[in-house]
Amino acid sequence: MHVHAKLLEKYADKLVVTDRVGVRDKIQELADEYFRGNQVTMTKSERDRLVESLLDDVLGLGPLQQLVDDPEISEIMINHPKQIYVEKKGTPMLSSVTFEGPKQLMLVIDRIVSTVGRRVDESSPMADARLVDGSRVNVIIPPLALKGPCMTIRKFSREKLKPADLVKFGSATPQMIQFMESCVRGRLNVLVSGGTGSGKTTLLNILSGFIPPEERVITCEDAAELQLQQEHVITLESRPPNVEGKGAIPIRELVKNCLRMRPDRIIVGECRGGEALDMLQAMNTGHDGSMSTLHANNPHECLGRLETLVLMAGADLPSRAIREQMASAVHIIVQQQRLRGGPRKVVSIAEITGIETGDIKYQEIFVFKQIGVNEAGKAIGYHTATGIRPMRLDHLKASGEEVPDEIFNPTPEPPHEKMY
Repeated sequence: MHVHAKLLEKYADKLVVTDRVGVRDKIQELADEYFRGNQVTMTKSERDRLVESLLDDVLGLGPLQQLVDDPEISEIMINHPKQIYVEKKGTPMLSSVTFEGPKQLMLVIDRIVSTVGRRVDESSPMADARLVDGSRVNVIIPPLALKGPCMTIRKFSREKLKPADLVKFGSATPQMIQFMESCVRGRLNVLVSGGTGSGKTTLLNILSGFIPPEERVITCEDAAELQLQQEHVITLESRPPNVEGKGAIPIRELVKNCLRMRPDRIIVGECRGGEALDMLQAMNTGHDGSMSTLHANNPHECLGRLETLVLMAGADLPSRAIREQMASAVHIIVQQQRLRGGPRKVVSIAEITGIETGDIKYQEIFVFKQIGVNEAGKAIGYHTATGIRPMRLDHLKASGEEVPDEIFNPTPEPPHEKMY
């Protein structure tokens, strides 16, 4: 704390924070001066650790920096300054890292939210933000959080996952990847459905890689998290209200605006409210091949939740009109799920077939059949086609996407030791 205070006192206006080597030299100089003046003895490794810790405080995220830099950690959950949990390989565990107190944690929180133009204080005690690498951050502070500031960081993989990675991890089969690629390239509208932390955004990033590079894509999100792999991409981000409670621009306004920006496809990061109606209208008015994500546990619940979100738009529409709009706008629902023990898998790919007696009908093309759990407590099973041929095969063929019939043949149940 003494060295940190001296650093700010002497060099606050002179240091270039991007010059990590220069800052390190100044910290080392001040630390040596402090050791000599106070007759403190430290080993070289202890000094190096002190310097690194101070560097993280000045340029990084303080004690959190080592957790953010650890590639094995996928989630960081700060319950309060003295209790930080991390998730490794799907398992939450208590970390040895702690903050000195609420003040140090609030400094880190302010540094994170201010970089994306957000704020968090007593008048606005909740905020969504992101790190430089795109990792998702949620913050909630007192008086809403009783034990001190809370922060949750969902880290994004530094290496962008490819379709082959889904196969390698057992999240999907090559046949499922082939079918999803044909659906995206054939400009079918796709909804990725799943629970919190099931991998919806990651899957949407992978599916976006199938979009032809010449198409113009516009994304609308609360906090920009999507990492699309095309060049011709416009990224729009909503804006919270200012200190006076004015100036908020919700996703719904972004979706309306991007219709005037000549998009070939629109990708809504997540449907949470009335923007669902505008997204459906966009899908029905020439923006084929659009995509979004939605919180739901299965394709049936996904349709029910989408209808509820459309009603949140405030439009006084009859239920039948909403369902007809949904049945014509949404073509494919890809259900992602986080199973027991942590594995994330595509558990269903369903096709919307139309509306019958007032209800939207769908048929599952691929499913994951869970058989049980292994000795480590992880769910195991196998992917298989249901044997049903999609009704839109002719549309895909007309779009130049040849999908072989044999990928829809059911897979026999494999031996127990070969399940994943």
